[in-house]
Formats: sequence, C-alpha cells, structure tokens
Amino acid sequence: SGRRLADHAQRILAEGQAAEEAARDETAELSGTVRLGAPMNFGLLRIAPLIAQFTKENPLVDVDLHLSDAKIDIVELGLDATIRIADMPDSSLRARRLADVHMHVVASPAYLAAHGTPRCVADLGAHNCLSYTLASSNAPDEWSFGPGGAVKVPLAGNLRANNGDALVAAAVAGQGIISQPTFILCDDLRAGRLVALDLDHPATELDGVFAVWPGDRRPPARLRAFLDWAADRFGQVPPWDP
Repeated sequence: SGRRLADHAQRILAEGQAAEEAARDETAELSGTVRLGAPMNFGLLRIAPLIAQFTKENPLVDVDLHLSDAKIDIVELGLDATIRIADMPDSSLRARRLADVHMHVVASPAYLAAHGTPRCVADLGAHNCLSYTLASSNAPDEWSFGPGGAVKVPLAGNLRANNGDALVAAAVAGQGIISQPTFILCDDLRAGRLVALDLDHPATELDGVFAVWPGDRRPPARLRAFLDWAADRFGQVPPWDP
C-alpha cells in the first residue's frame, strides 16, 4: 500500500511539474535547469562541449549533467532525460534519435606488425582481444558480427574494462585488439594511432544515439531546445565518423 501511495504521489508531482513547465514554455526566453544523464565517454567527449556552447547562447539555462555507464532510472534520479546508445527504451519511455554511431574493430600499427593482421573474424581467436564489459551486443568472451549479431566469435584477452577510454589507451599502447564505437575511436583513427581492421564480417552496428525521457511527461522547452541543438550539430554525418 505504501508503494502504491508513493507511485500515486509521484504521478501528482509529475503532473504539477508538467503544468508549471507548460506555463514557463509560453515565455520567450529559455530558462531553468536541464537535468540530463549520459554515458561517461559520450558525455565527456560529445555532450559537455555542446553544453558549453548551448549555455553561452542561452544564459538563463543551466545544466545538471549526470554521467554514468550504468543503466539509470530517470525518474528516481530526477532527470529530464538521458542519452542512451544502442539501448532502445522500454515501453514506459519516449525517445528521440539524435545521431548514428558505428562500431570498428581496431588495433595499433605496432600490435599488427608484431602479431599479424586478422583477415577474417575467425582469426580474432588467436589474438589478444580487449573487451568492454558493459557492451549490449558483445560479451567479454564473445564478439558479434554481421546484421543482428548473427556471427558469434569466441575470443580471449588479458584486459577487460567497463570504460572505453581505458581500452583505447591499451590498444594505442599495442596491447591488443578492441571493438569500440567511432565517437571514441575517431581521433586515434584519424591520427593513425589505431587502424580499422578489414574483416570478412562487419562489426554489429549500434542502433544509434537516443535521448529518452518518461512517457508521461512533456519535455520542457529548454530540454527540447537542447536536443534540437544537439541533433543539428551531430548532423546526418556525425563529426565522429572517420
């Protein structure tokens, strides 16, 4: 009974907040706080720079940014929305697609010179493959390739991490092969510190970058404006695609 009462009270509060936001939306100038969640790497690399530009042009708006690679509860944390990558929301959430994001399997030139270059996904089993433990499409000991992840490749490596930057640093240092999204890899690929492998099956693509928010709420004008800003700057060809 206590849980039902809490849920009912939460809905009342949400309705009151929505009414307040609707009234505020009628004002000409954006104001208030955007409470936004984002994955750690994407938030640092891609969202934080946008916030700096957006708040400069909208000085009455401030942003409360919550960075976490864990799957967070938007309502529990009091967020307006959160950014999710490749993880489509459940039925209680609404979503807006902001950008594409692609996966590459990469290694450093030094690693490939020392250990050889894999030509097909089956070759990866003989290499030191460094795994991201929070991946939605890859398990730490098995990577997926092709449409829908139909091709499964067992592998092993001497590093697992829940942070993509740690894996990139290890790969650049020549430790092994990694599979990571282009928004993390692009600078090292462009600089030649990492090389994308041309395998017989492509890495399984991610669904994209989405902003998601509770389905029973109307996003405030300041959040809608920020998402418009982000989608416009990411564009049809995101700046992180090599």
